[in-house]
Amino acid sequence: MRPDPSKTTRETNHARTSKVPKPSWLRVPFPRGSTYERIKRIVRENGLHTVCQAAACPNLGECWSHGTATFMILGDVCTRNCSFCGVPSGMPGTLERDEPIRVAHAAAAMGVKHVVVTSVTRDDLPDGGASIFSETIRQVRKENPHARTEVLIPDFKGDDGALRHVLDSPVEIVAHNVETVPRLYSSLRPQAGYARSVHLIHRLKQLDPGVVTKSGFMVGLGETWKELTEVMKDLFHVGCNVLTIGQYLRPGKDHHPVIRYYLPTEFESLKEAARDIGFREVMSGPLVRSSYRADQLGSMLHRVNVT
Repeated sequence: MRPDPSKTTRETNHARTSKVPKPSWLRVPFPRGSTYERIKRIVRENGLHTVCQAAACPNLGECWSHGTATFMILGDVCTRNCSFCGVPSGMPGTLERDEPIRVAHAAAAMGVKHVVVTSVTRDDLPDGGASIFSETIRQVRKENPHARTEVLIPDFKGDDGALRHVLDSPVEIVAHNVETVPRLYSSLRPQAGYARSVHLIHRLKQLDPGVVTKSGFMVGLGETWKELTEVMKDLFHVGCNVLTIGQYLRPGKDHHPVIRYYLPTEFESLKEAARDIGFREVMSGPLVRSSYRADQLGSMLHRVNVT
């Protein structure tokens, strides 16, 4: 089922003045269990941050209960202020130079075979923190040579040198999310740029044709179906291998409102549309996030012959 653009407009006006009820398929159980508690303890003992906690991810309970987590490096304060994101914004503190080693220790203690590392955006750093990404992946592979490695990176202001830093590490999957359609960037991501994010995927493939590239976006922010398919085409044409599509969930009352909740059947239609365009792997669903079940996707992919 495809969204009706005229209906989207009506729902936009409604959502800005009242709360859109959250549907039943977005309700998740409260996290619990011995594995969940073990992951929580390992993260705490190593003094680390996870995007699972910082972004109030709805899949925290599921992922941690299965023994996985997405590490968030470079602190827990972002220099940008995107209206959809729950991560605090402001002036970050000083870098913790031993953070890469602590991430590696934590990943080894968890016993994970697919390690995902992301970060806040650090526009205050000359390289945007790319060198810390690179060192973190090196330390992870040093602790566990057989672990697959994936990073979800910021745009680094389009700096080629930063991308080279990341690719110089033994990383296998590099993700960067476009997050939404071009028309909504000014209200959702005023410090970012759609063209810059799409070009970043293009440059990754130019610099290392063998690396697996990944991107994703949210729905429910006021976009149209045509805009979504155009984003898919843009990403595919620059060499994006994996696409993730999920429902936007409002972190708090000061964030952008949810304009509409997509039905599970609509996510299936989006997945079919992406596959028709040519995407090799697509993860589409109400609770999907960039690193959701990344280990499963990682096991399907290989570093060579992905284009």
